[in-house]
Amino acid sequence: MKKTLTSLAVAASLLAAPAVAADKLLLKTPIAFSTELPGLGSPIPRVAEQLELMSGGTLKMKVYEPGKLVPPFEILDAVSTGKINSGYTTAGYWAGKIPAAPLFSAVPFGPEAGEYMAWLYYGNGLTLYQEMYDQAGYNVHVLPCAVIAPETSGWFATEINSPEDLNGLKMRFFGLGGKVMQKLGVATSLLPGGEIFPALEKGAIDATEFSMPAIDARLGFHKLVKFNYFPGWHQQATVFELLINKDVWNESSDQHKAIIESACKASMTDSFAEGEAIQHAALLDNIENNGVTIKQWSPEMLDTFRATWEEVAAEEAANDAFFAQVLDDMNEFRDGYGLWKTNAFLPRQ
Repeated sequence: MKKTLTSLAVAASLLAAPAVAADKLLLKTPIAFSTELPGLGSPIPRVAEQLELMSGGTLKMKVYEPGKLVPPFEILDAVSTGKINSGYTTAGYWAGKIPAAPLFSAVPFGPEAGEYMAWLYYGNGLTLYQEMYDQAGYNVHVLPCAVIAPETSGWFATEINSPEDLNGLKMRFFGLGGKVMQKLGVATSLLPGGEIFPALEKGAIDATEFSMPAIDARLGFHKLVKFNYFPGWHQQATVFELLINKDVWNESSDQHKAIIESACKASMTDSFAEGEAIQHAALLDNIENNGVTIKQWSPEMLDTFRATWEEVAAEEAANDAFFAQVLDDMNEFRDGYGLWKTNAFLPRQ
């Protein structure tokens, strides 16, 4: 009788246990942004936690802070060659390698987070995203894995009242917005987050943009430059990617693939919510305690940025067929979305 009960108990436990993949996978994941930066680096440790929980321990991720395993700007090549099997970064860092890459990161006057996700998941965005890496010869599988809302437009030592005030500035700037600033006479450079403050302090750059107020606060820009401009016309939303070596991805079980995809989709929601929840406190702290002056771009300056962006977009599309294909697809989606947005959302006050 005791033996029968034991057998029944074992059988019951097997039936009750969650089905887990027999294989085990450890994703060694260097990241481009410190985990101390909310919305940028903070989502990936939570993804790692969920991967292990959902897989019952058969799927794990070890996160490496920027530069500890691979420098941020080398993550794509390292994942593609198999030096590492995964990495967390943003596609805008690959503009020098793949002209269309910034379109999957942040677009001047482009989609906000909700619209961006709609295009990625229910338009042609994800298909084109993977096609971009395939066409460029990179052996990676890509998944959007975090998204943040608008960034600040920049930190300046003096007020900027006209396009002429930008001419001659040395400024850290990201992505396609950087090409806009270059046309306006700004000497731009793309620096990782940890290198920006020292560059400002030494005078290597005069101004910078990086991210949202709560993130910029961690990097201390307010200690050196006191004029913070809005809106972030260059990055109304920014997408971050999990890159997995394609051989590793193809050899993974369907269950592990589904878990990774689900964890990254959940992270898109979580990172967006986190970013939206903490910005007002950072803005108040800057105004009340850090001596920062919050400035809004004038309509004339925004018109200048938009017109210059349209020039940049036309030039980039003329120079690269895939850039043109992605931008056309995004714009077509946005035209349809615009009908919904205009009718359904309250007008901006």
